[in-house]
Amino acid sequence: MTYDVETIRAQFPALAAGTAHFDGPGGTQTPRPVIEAVSDALSSPLSNRGQGAIGERNAESIVTGCRQALADLLGADPAGIVFGRSATQLAYDFSRTLAKTWSPGDEVVVTRLDHDSNIRPWVQAAAWAGATVRWADFDPATGELTADDIRAVLSERTRLVAVTAASNLIGTRPRIAEISRPVHEAGALMYVDGVHHTAHSLVDVEQLGADFFTCSPYKFLGPHHGVLAARPELLETLRPDKLLPSTDVVPERFELGTLPYEFLAGTRAAVDFLAGLDARASGTRRQRLAAAFAALEGHEENLRARIDKGLSVLDGVTVHSNATDRTPTLLLTVDGRSTTDACRFLAERGVHAPSGAFYAVEASRRLGLSDTGGLRVGLAPYNNTEDVERLLAGLSDFLAGRS
Repeated sequence: MTYDVETIRAQFPALAAGTAHFDGPGGTQTPRPVIEAVSDALSSPLSNRGQGAIGERNAESIVTGCRQALADLLGADPAGIVFGRSATQLAYDFSRTLAKTWSPGDEVVVTRLDHDSNIRPWVQAAAWAGATVRWADFDPATGELTADDIRAVLSERTRLVAVTAASNLIGTRPRIAEISRPVHEAGALMYVDGVHHTAHSLVDVEQLGADFFTCSPYKFLGPHHGVLAARPELLETLRPDKLLPSTDVVPERFELGTLPYEFLAGTRAAVDFLAGLDARASGTRRQRLAAAFAALEGHEENLRARIDKGLSVLDGVTVHSNATDRTPTLLLTVDGRSTTDACRFLAERGVHAPSGAFYAVEASRRLGLSDTGGLRVGLAPYNNTEDVERLLAGLSDFLAGRS
């Protein structure tokens, strides 16, 4: 495996501004091939999808190409790839659709670890259907959410379990494949928020046991929109609200209005860029993605170890990311100091590590951090050791009161 971070960094025009970006969990910077793919799509003839005029054929090619790219990325069937404006919008759309099948007395499980986009849509849909919401807790000391935690709130009336594949706040990666077994034994569906997870690990939706799996390309170097992967035969059983003349074919049945063709072109380019992170990898796109993510995980783990070591010698810093299996994302607080102030201090030094709860309000509250959260440090494919040293030096200066 090879990982040439400097060659990779050279593909990101935004890095020329000099900022050390640790805001990847909120959205990554964009490499040049993605920017060019978006531009090329808009510069070429483009019309509503079809097989006649060149603009129609271009649109059709973009959509089918992007579905296949995402199927390769997620280990999914391209006929089960649904596009939406965002993962949040998709969760709302599917929660409303699934709620039509629930009755009073049915149960829906959500977790305290999740981003609110994988909590509130289900809570609100359950209220509409008269279903009961049951909460799965996580251990705030370790950050762990286990299959036993989920099993404890399952019953024969459970219809759906919504769970994250990785916490966007503290990085915890629950064992989703283990969780899926009792969920399916209970006869329930599992809706997995993979937005944070997909940026750091190769996904296989079948191996995970996810009935629905969502991600957001802008978290892995692509444009802003949402993606859902599911088995086509499962999608065939669902009847979403839709316009009368719009197609009833899966997966288009769930895609409301005209798709953002230029963004889909950019997303395909982002997947191809990821597949090239290990320059020596060969084979199919899926095989190259597997090699690339192995190299990426090694790179990010090395940088995370540097951060962990550097933080361990800083007095007054508490790290809340402690799970055994976690993404390279750390949440930290500083004794007697505001992490909002720390964020501003670092920004003045060209280091971007944002402060907040990042919509994971239930997790932040469970950690005892109310809705304030903490300083989130998240790695992305373009971070290097110089970024890490600048971060640690900035935090040291902040703690020491140096201006």
